[in-house]
Amino acid sequence: MSKTILITGATDGIGLEAAKLLAAEGHQVLLHGRSAAKLEVAKAQLAGGSETYLADLSDLTAVDKLADEIAEKHDHLDVLINNAGVLKAPQTITTDGHDIRFMVNTHAPYLLAKRLLPLMDGAGRIVNLSSAAQAPVNLDALAGKARLADIEAYSQSKLAITMWSRIMAEDLAEGPLVVSVNPGSLLATNMVKDGFGIAGNDIGIGSGILHRAALSDEFEGKLGAYFDNDSGDFGPPHPDAMDDMKAKAVVAGIEAVLADAGF
Repeated sequence: MSKTILITGATDGIGLEAAKLLAAEGHQVLLHGRSAAKLEVAKAQLAGGSETYLADLSDLTAVDKLADEIAEKHDHLDVLINNAGVLKAPQTITTDGHDIRFMVNTHAPYLLAKRLLPLMDGAGRIVNLSSAAQAPVNLDALAGKARLADIEAYSQSKLAITMWSRIMAEDLAEGPLVVSVNPGSLLATNMVKDGFGIAGNDIGIGSGILHRAALSDEFEGKLGAYFDNDSGDFGPPHPDAMDDMKAKAVVAGIEAVLADAGF
C-alpha cells in the first residue's frame, strides 16, 4: 500500500537518498528543503510524482506555515521523517537570538510533529534524526540564553531531540509511533564534509535505516526507542535521555521557546 511520507532536509544527503528509495517503491514523497532550486533538482531525481515544500526551519513561523501548506493538500500523513539538521553555518544565531542548531535540530521538528499530528493515525510514524554525538543539554542554551561552540550545540541539540522523542512517544501511547535514530556516524553528507573535512562513509547506510524506520516491522511497537545504526540495533542513548526529570525539563524548555514565538 502506498504511503504519504514527508522528509525534511530532502534536497541532498541521506534525506534525498531515502526519498529515492521510497519513491521507487511507489510511495508519495513530500520533499522539504530551503532552496527552491535544489528542491526542483531533487524532485527530478525521484520516480513517480512528488511534491516540494520550501521552508527555512530556523524560523518557527516558516515551520508553522509549512504545516499549514501540507494540511491544505493532504488530509492524511503516514510518516514524518525529521531529517533536516545543521552543524556549522555562516550565521549560527537567528534573528530571534536562538542557536540555529537548537532551532533546526530540536525546536522545528518538535513544532512540525505537533502541528502534523492531526493528519496522522495510530499506524503513523514520526522518525527523528538523532546522532551518536549526544551531550548533556544546557537549558539556557536551549532557550537561546547561552552560546555554545559548533559541536557542543550540535551534540546537545541531538540529545534534546532524542529526549523529546521518548516523552512524546509516551504521551502518544496509542500512536503514531515516535522513534529517534542515529543514522550512522560520519556518513558522506555535506554536513560531515563541511564539519570534519572528510569524505565520509557510504551514504546508503543512513538512507537505508530511514527507509526501514519509516516502513519495516522491526520498528513496530518501539515507542520512544533509540536505534543506533552504528551498532545496528536498538540500544540506550545518552543516560540523560532516560532520566525523566531531565527529559521533561528539556520538553518544557522547548515548549517555552515555542510559546515565546506564539505557538
